[in-house]
Amino acid sequence: MVRDCPDISAFFDLTKTDYSRYYRELEYPWEIVKRISNIIEDNLESERRGSISQNSTLGEEVEIGEGTVVEAGTMIKGPAIIGKNCEIRSGAYVRSNVVVGDGVTIGHSSEIKESLVHDEAEIPHFSYVGDSVIGWKGHLGAGVKISNLKVNREPIVVHLDERDVQTGLRKFGCLLGDEVEIGCNSVLNPGTLVGKKTLSMANVSLAGYYPPGSFVKLSQSIELTERKDKERGG
Repeated sequence: MVRDCPDISAFFDLTKTDYSRYYRELEYPWEIVKRISNIIEDNLESERRGSISQNSTLGEEVEIGEGTVVEAGTMIKGPAIIGKNCEIRSGAYVRSNVVVGDGVTIGHSSEIKESLVHDEAEIPHFSYVGDSVIGWKGHLGAGVKISNLKVNREPIVVHLDERDVQTGLRKFGCLLGDEVEIGCNSVLNPGTLVGKKTLSMANVSLAGYYPPGSFVKLSQSIELTERKDKERGG
């Protein structure tokens, strides 16, 4: 591993996921994305517990944990593992190779594919998550999009402080650390690494590496002038 590349501890407390063994012996932390299919193969039982609406659509290879609520209008294509006490709200679309921990919320018009979501994370409103990992209690504000593919379709590059690292992955969105908060309508560009307990304000375009405990804000100026046609009737 290059010396300026953060290790797993910059992002995740592995005592807070049932899948910690899959993080062992990774050369780079983003390589966990390639292991999501292995997690599915090793752990999928296709048992369905909890409360599942008859008006939801579930594929054959879908496991639903005890206490989880799957509302009407949900589509879980699978293969997918959904943990215990989750809330999968109406209009959510869970595609292939998705592993969701316990106590997770996936909300209306949120789409997720090829991703690992740690316990108690929230993806509640109008978000896209692709080829990514969301840490314990990670939270996406409404409208957050995680981009997993470069517009030129070239392999993803991770931008670190001292160098760029070729991932060899054509699709990779982000690593979002434990207790990270991403403000509404933000975009995480391909290959973004966000360290644990980072707070990012609304409307920010994130790229590169943000160390644990960062505060990311967008500076903008707003000009207020008098409306010239203010006396015109409406």
